[in-house]
Amino acid sequence: MPTPSTEITLSTSRTLGLVAIASGENYPQANQALEAAGFSRLPNGAYTASLADAQAARRTASALVHHAHEHGATLITSPRPYLGDIGTEIAARLPGTWSAELEIYSHPLWQEDLWYGLWEAGEIHRAIEEHRIPFASVLKNSTGTELLLIERPGHRSGYLLGALTDHEKEDVRDDPATPRTMVLPADPGLAAHAVTHTFLPAYRRALHHRDLNTVLSALKRIREEHQTLQAIKDSGRYSAAVPLGDSRLIAGMERDFADHAWLEFRHVLEHAPLLLSRCRPAATAWPADDAALTQLREALVHSQDAWGEWNDLSHDLYSIPRALPTHEWSQVRGQLGLAVLPAIETWLAHSDAFARQVRAAVPGGPVALSAPSPRLLTARPAPPPTPRTSTAHR
Repeated sequence: MPTPSTEITLSTSRTLGLVAIASGENYPQANQALEAAGFSRLPNGAYTASLADAQAARRTASALVHHAHEHGATLITSPRPYLGDIGTEIAARLPGTWSAELEIYSHPLWQEDLWYGLWEAGEIHRAIEEHRIPFASVLKNSTGTELLLIERPGHRSGYLLGALTDHEKEDVRDDPATPRTMVLPADPGLAAHAVTHTFLPAYRRALHHRDLNTVLSALKRIREEHQTLQAIKDSGRYSAAVPLGDSRLIAGMERDFADHAWLEFRHVLEHAPLLLSRCRPAATAWPADDAALTQLREALVHSQDAWGEWNDLSHDLYSIPRALPTHEWSQVRGQLGLAVLPAIETWLAHSDAFARQVRAAVPGGPVALSAPSPRLLTARPAPPPTPRTSTAHR
């Protein structure tokens, strides 16, 4: 991505007047030019000047031209309205409670922060890779959904919308569950309609598939270790040439397995309740799976005490991995793993039924993510992940 010269992008806002955003490696000099010309700084890092008084506005514009030249900044007049207004107008038309916040990536390197949160592999992915994106609007709702809205590079109108996530994700170029870019029209009303009736349902389906893949991957890793442990116990040997010879070794291996199994089973406890709540076996080709799903739900309920203990520890002693020696922290996880071992074995036994029922329960239709996700367990939630760093105040 080429590094542009220092620029000041000008756009208009119905409420703010003239809005200026500085970008480029020498953006502080552009900010100095704006301040010298009489612009006022907003909390998000943009600068504004009133257009209410035409004569005063002309003086401000003339001063900006002079000071921009003096500070080596290029002025760019955008044909689009201020993106902060567009994001707010779209958010106001979405179902549920949404807000929009403009983020500014003045230095070219700050734009790279988007890579870590962008759950996307389409046009918006390429736009961030190939173009300077000095600002974006982040749309958020009350359930934690975050969407990235940017101006469409190479076009005089229209916008690109992509999904953001704090969760670990597969390579977005290979993951079939990745939600794709949506090209939005310039009109906020039409854009909001497209988001509500097309993007959000697709996003909800992507979340469904991602959570299912997370659960199945965790169960796969548990199963592999469980099978290895069982083979050793059945044979009494590490391998054909190395007998165990001491029952205490088996106990130690079981504790190690419980430690690793708990780390994986947390993903099941976190994501499976919502997925199970969507399943309706009677409406599928496998109505007999109802019995298996009942056992899976009961297994989650029986794991509630361990899940609650884990979340309490995570909430009250978030630094415990650093406060406890590694072996003691491993013992804590191992004890929790042993406590839920029957539940783990139930999930391993019925994972196929779970997978086919969840795949049959993919959400469809214009469903907005405006209602809290149902929870089967009543544990205290774990602390939220560290939020993405806002670059507007750097």
